[in-house]
Amino acid sequence: MDKEPRQYFITGIGTGVGKTICSAMLAKLWQTAYWKPIQSGDLNQSDSMMLNHLLDHKIQIFKERFRLHTAASPHQSAYIDGLEMHLEDFELPDKHLDLLVEGAGGLFVPINNKDCIIDLIKKLALPTILVCRDYLGAINHSLLSIKALENYQIPIPYLVLNGGFNPYSQEILLNNLPVDCKVISIPELADLDAKSLQIAQSKIAIMER
Repeated sequence: MDKEPRQYFITGIGTGVGKTICSAMLAKLWQTAYWKPIQSGDLNQSDSMMLNHLLDHKIQIFKERFRLHTAASPHQSAYIDGLEMHLEDFELPDKHLDLLVEGAGGLFVPINNKDCIIDLIKKLALPTILVCRDYLGAINHSLLSIKALENYQIPIPYLVLNGGFNPYSQEILLNNLPVDCKVISIPELADLDAKSLQIAQSKIAIMER
């Protein structure tokens, strides 16, 4: 009997929390392919290109479904480019391959006037990895994201603590997770290169709850 492929959607509690770095580390750890469905701006330095650089071109990376020129909310970027995005435009590039799918921003970043990233997750029917980073307001953003995923009945098999965490903040997050959610601690990268990723990779930890 064939093994079910390891497929997850990676989202974050907001923009700039390190989804792409975490995607690179987990893709290397689990030996998965990678897909970023929507890239808004930075087309010459895209998340797919960064991940390819960090992983030394050693994993399969699928082409983005939409490459938008403006670094803004995807629905705005699409409007500027004269495009419309709909949930029906998105299908997994391979349903049988181990795969990480990275979102844009947080869960309620709009892709059009009706649908957000969380609707895309639901449409793709993927369990979700939530990336958290510690900053003032992170508790609120994290708990709102957890509750939203639960309300949408989207499984959360992993929560990622990206970088150092205030122990008081960490305790609150761990106390509000689904019972079967595992917690991965990922250290900071010293530099954005393959060597630093390799060093950080050895320090990834699955935390006890």
